[in-house]
Amino acid sequence: MENLEYCLMVIGIPNVGKSSLINAMRRLHLKKGKASKVGGEPGITKTVLCRIQVCEKPPVFLLDTPGVSSPRVESWDVGLKLALCGTILDHLVGEDIIADYLLYILNKHQKFSYVEKYELVEPCDDLQTVLKRIAVQLGKTQKVKAITGVGDISILIPNYSAAAYHFIRAFRRGELGQVMLD
Repeated sequence: MENLEYCLMVIGIPNVGKSSLINAMRRLHLKKGKASKVGGEPGITKTVLCRIQVCEKPPVFLLDTPGVSSPRVESWDVGLKLALCGTILDHLVGEDIIADYLLYILNKHQKFSYVEKYELVEPCDDLQTVLKRIAVQLGKTQKVKAITGVGDISILIPNYSAAAYHFIRAFRRGELGQVMLD
């Protein structure tokens, strides 16, 4: 009988779970821990790593690879979908833009779970209103003093960036329900 071993590459777009798949296969078949580092953003795997054994009989090895994506995105819509899924670093697009697109998509598909989650009165298409509510709910506000003609007053300023970050992460964790982007 021949002693065959298999070596396969795991290839895909950034941040779709290639390393997580390898770790899960290793855990399932070998009862061993993580071999590939994972993270919630693209770019964790930077080079093709060494062969990672995921099965003994037959011997199967996998190569983890960095995410591969097209150098051009065919449209703004496709680019925003990729950004929303986390395959493009958020700061390259802008969290405010991604959050605005997310709100648009949720409303377009009538996925209104965000209304209850963030205790809004009704569905809303104004991102600033939604982010303000999220910031207040999370306690992501800053108290500032304003000087007026009748005296000093304190005003709560929402941290819109922190709220946008939270909104996007909630979507990616599935907390806003299942949404088909295509």
